Amino acid sequence: MRLARADRSVLSDWWFTVDRLMFFGMLLLMAAGLLLSFAASPPMAARYDLEPFYFVRRHAMMIPPAVIVMFAASTLSPKMIRRTSLVIFLIGIVMMLLTLWVGSEVKGAQRWLQIGSFSIQPTEFVKPAFVVLVAWLFHEHQTRRDVPGIELAVFFYIVLATLLVLQPDFGQTLLVTLVWGGLFFMAGMDLVWIVALAIVAIAGLTASYFLVPHVASRIDRFLDPQSGDTYQTDRAIESFLQGGWFGRGPGEGTIKTVLPDAHTDFIFAVAAEEYGIVACIVLVAMFAFIVLRGFAKAAHEPDGFIRLAIAGLVMLFGFQTLINLSVNVGLLPAKGMTLPFISHGGTSMLSMGLTAGFILGLTRKRPKAAQRIARDRSNHAPENDVREQAA
Repeated sequence: MRLARADRSVLSDWWFTVDRLMFFGMLLLMAAGLLLSFAASPPMAARYDLEPFYFVRRHAMMIPPAVIVMFAASTLSPKMIRRTSLVIFLIGIVMMLLTLWVGSEVKGAQRWLQIGSFSIQPTEFVKPAFVVLVAWLFHEHQTRRDVPGIELAVFFYIVLATLLVLQPDFGQTLLVTLVWGGLFFMAGMDLVWIVALAIVAIAGLTASYFLVPHVASRIDRFLDPQSGDTYQTDRAIESFLQGGWFGRGPGEGTIKTVLPDAHTDFIFAVAAEEYGIVACIVLVAMFAFIVLRGFAKAAHEPDGFIRLAIAGLVMLFGFQTLINLSVNVGLLPAKGMTLPFISHGGTSMLSMGLTAGFILGLTRKRPKAAQRIARDRSNHAPENDVREQAA
């Protein structure tokens, strides 16, 4: 089937306006995740007395729905993305509240809701929706002083961060805080506020260390490996040493058989042992390409809301990748966080599809007339009117 520019169908319009390089980059990451699933999943299946490719099939089954979600989200207009995000955020917050009472407990944390035969982690879908809403609120604060943008953005952050701490999930709390802080800085807020928020963040981290035993334990083991069990991190680093530059070969890895969560949190270490450091560098380059291209698109976007939303979603994608990779190479304390599109996990795959879809939808080419209107609106923000009157 050939698509022509004269064809005004949804698919044709999408194909000629979407960033195809970024789209195919994301599909390539999904393909890499499926390949690595063949390497990392069989030992985990054996550990649970399942047939060897049980997790591989589950991983493969989630790719088509993730692609559908990504495509559907990328066809939305910026206004529809904002409205969709509001609905997802509100429903997600309600579901996060439910997890505290009826959620499934896994490794001491209540983050999952069981819906029939499926389990879902609401936090994963709340994150991209939260980023879009906060971007809109910061932009509204810049352009409409009658809208309490900062106050609402702070309120949404406090609600989400509180629910994450209660689960508890300090890794996701850190991720959300980094993205929120990055958007706060990019929105051009006063330096005094930025310094004050940095102090609050440091105080929160310090309080977590002294009040939450398992957080203190992880930080202590990271700073002083002799103070406790560092089995997972040690095995992950050993995978890089065993793999060398070019790896031991597909299926030849041995450390994955004793490495907990090899198919999820530590799948990058499995890639290092079987395919080598060179393959890991290629994988990192693929993530870097998407992040840098996203920031480049944001930098040239005249609409303030779209610019902040693209940057925030790219930061969400990039910081999550960075945290996972840093844990695998021992640069951060062990923390359960999936590698986007690579790690096994249905909720993670679908939520990353949603995040990618929002990015693709916001970076689509729009008519020059629409861009000119957006630029004029940004140039006539209240603060600019004041400057013009003063001049």
